[in-house]
Amino acid sequence: MEKSWAALFALCFGFFMILVDSTIVQVAVPSLMTGLPATLNEVFWVNSVYLLTFAVPLLLAGRLGDRFGPRRLYLAGLVVFTAASLWCGLADGADGLIAARAVQGLGAAAMTPQSMAFISYLFPANRGAAMGVWGSVAGLATVTGPALGGLLTQSFGWEWIFFVNVPVGIVAITLVLMLVPDWQPRHSHRFDIPGIVLSSLGLFALVFGIQNGGLFDHTTVAAILATGVVLVVAFLWWQHRNPHEPLLPLRLFTSRAFSFGSLTGVLIGFAMAAMFIPLILYLQTTLGMTPLQAGLFMGPMSVVSAVLAPFAGRLSDRVDGKYIIISGLIAYAAGIGSVALIAQPGLNAWALVPGLLLCGVGIGTIFSPLSSTTIAGLEPRLIGAGAGIYNMARQVGNVLGSAAAGLLMQVASTDLVEAARITMLLPALVLLGAAFTAARMRGERVPAH
Repeated sequence: MEKSWAALFALCFGFFMILVDSTIVQVAVPSLMTGLPATLNEVFWVNSVYLLTFAVPLLLAGRLGDRFGPRRLYLAGLVVFTAASLWCGLADGADGLIAARAVQGLGAAAMTPQSMAFISYLFPANRGAAMGVWGSVAGLATVTGPALGGLLTQSFGWEWIFFVNVPVGIVAITLVLMLVPDWQPRHSHRFDIPGIVLSSLGLFALVFGIQNGGLFDHTTVAAILATGVVLVVAFLWWQHRNPHEPLLPLRLFTSRAFSFGSLTGVLIGFAMAAMFIPLILYLQTTLGMTPLQAGLFMGPMSVVSAVLAPFAGRLSDRVDGKYIIISGLIAYAAGIGSVALIAQPGLNAWALVPGLLLCGVGIGTIFSPLSSTTIAGLEPRLIGAGAGIYNMARQVGNVLGSAAAGLLMQVASTDLVEAARITMLLPALVLLGAAFTAARMRGERVPAH
């Protein structure tokens, strides 16, 4: 058992790094515009291209891990991510940085499903406790990104947002080689080439159209989104008709826990991305905080989340996880909703702390039981595919939330504070919707391995 926990630590070390990079760029936008230099549109691409290349290949990455071994895929992704981070820091123009971030996303996509698949292998009897650690890392990393980004940008320059990944990545590679077993599920999957092509192109078109819809005219955006819908429908039709082994086993969705858990994951990803954009802009632009101050101001939320996640994971081994999830979602919605309602010019920033701490309580009690409950009951040979779908759902939610928040900030009001308040109410409402979908989950017994 000690070896299992050591292996999980090694996997979470690298997993933390790739999730931090989902939010670390947000507080560095002004520095990137002046330091590269880059236009606002180009800086937007620096963030969105990472989300795109992270989300789109996750289905394929899960199946590749089943076929060639999760440790090998995780290591390959870790090497690619670390090398791309060095490329990011050395980039001397926006185009080079955008290209490097795209490669970073591919590395992250290769790693993510493998960490969840390993938990099912290493902890067949007490998955909830292990998912508690994994959820703690996921929640902490997401809310740590802005704080770490502010610290590095203000102290050393924007390049160090990426350079810091190089030594961390080298340590992570060493830990995986030393501590993680070369588990081989040896599921001899057939590779569904039409499914891979249709799903990749369809998801790319949908995510691209939503994330970057404001950059093109309405006709072009509509055409891109329509193309994505057609390709996704064609993909689902092919998965139903595929006589061999589909990329997306539709029988996964006979599990209510998996179906509604994945949908809940989309809504949570949406809410987290939609929360950070208006909140960080409000703290920096209206309350006059520096990037470092804005990032550190959210530090207590990170600490609360990290402390509670392991306990939530262990508790989900004893009671139906959906009740823990629902409680966390309501707390999270109440926290960000209260911040939205009291935000105004000249506000004493300390008045925001209770709401942010409540957000931390919510985040800390959501990820662990949601991950555990969603994949509980899946057949061992489907866990890789299930982990890929679940993680892809959350990443697509991130893209949708980021795009929706950006659009709402522009159209809600000409007053920045009012626009931020309205936009922060959006994730609060979405989280209440997520509580409804979580209530539809049904706990299922974890299968023996």
